Amino acid sequence: MDRTYFAHESAYVDEGCRIGKGTKIWHFCHVMKGAVIGERCIFGQNVFVADGVVIGNNVKVQNNVSIYTGTTVEDDAFLGPSCVLTNVSNPRSQIVRHELYEKTLIRRGATVGANATIVCGVELGRYCFVSAGAVVTKSVPDYAMMMGVPARRTGWISRHGVPLPRPDWQGVMVCPESGFRYREVSPGVVRCLDLDEESPLPAEMAVGKTPYRDLRKAKQ
Repeated sequence: MDRTYFAHESAYVDEGCRIGKGTKIWHFCHVMKGAVIGERCIFGQNVFVADGVVIGNNVKVQNNVSIYTGTTVEDDAFLGPSCVLTNVSNPRSQIVRHELYEKTLIRRGATVGANATIVCGVELGRYCFVSAGAVVTKSVPDYAMMMGVPARRTGWISRHGVPLPRPDWQGVMVCPESGFRYREVSPGVVRCLDLDEESPLPAEMAVGKTPYRDLRKAKQ
């Protein structure tokens, strides 16, 4: 049967799932029936996608990640190696809670770092960045930089994944890489002034131009 996505011969893709054009599913993955996956996604080695999971377009899932029932991942999100998602906040082996799975929403462009844990029932805002090893126990606003156990907001981060500097006298924060301007429009709510959060990046801005280490040196 012809198909528009790629699955490695060692992967299990159950009948009854939907997978978009250009998606790549690599070694030892398992996609269960009822899962919905968009276009141009990449699933690294040993990824599990459960029944009922909904994943948007251009999502990158690194090795050893399990995405459980109740999870929705929007376009352009990134799930780092061995990060952990859950769907029951009080699991017990003796108690069956299949009808009580909690929802987790990972909004457009969000990043979850390697070995981070996302406790279920939360929303990760657009373009937020959860650092490696952090444990998220509550919802995260758009563009928030989250670190620690439990995770706390340590600053704001741009759509390009670069920490935003302190606001200028007009309250504007400029991304050192893209030049996009950001502002905290109300307490705890940051918006990009130059591009709507739901709009794709212009093609010429979708390739990084400056390594992050060089951006850090420029700030010193």
